[in-house]
Amino acid sequence: MHPTPESVFTTTVKATTTGPASEATGELDLDAAPILHAALRRALMTGPPGTILIIDLAGVTFCDSSGLNALLLARMAAERAGRTLHLARPSHAVARLLKITGADKVFPVDLDRAPVPHPRAG
Repeated sequence: MHPTPESVFTTTVKATTTGPASEATGELDLDAAPILHAALRRALMTGPPGTILIIDLAGVTFCDSSGLNALLLARMAAERAGRTLHLARPSHAVARLLKITGADKVFPVDLDRAPVPHPRAG
């Protein structure tokens, strides 16, 4: 069975007015976790310490325990780098998982505001 376009996980990293942001789309599962880790490592290397790292989850269509674990590991990595990890616009699937696991209590979650691109960002 071939993956559908909406199931393929992708992420991009860009500069925003508050720090680096990663925009994730597709299914965040065991196969996608390493992709998210690599993107967030790149994001953590950009910008000064003390800024916010944002993961925009509006395009994530599915998230399982491996995806949640990837987000929790990203939170710890961000803290070690002197940053705060924020989750922006979690899709219904992600918001539900965060709520039923209590993870919505450990992340700052912005339900409706997208990261604002930095004026000099391409």
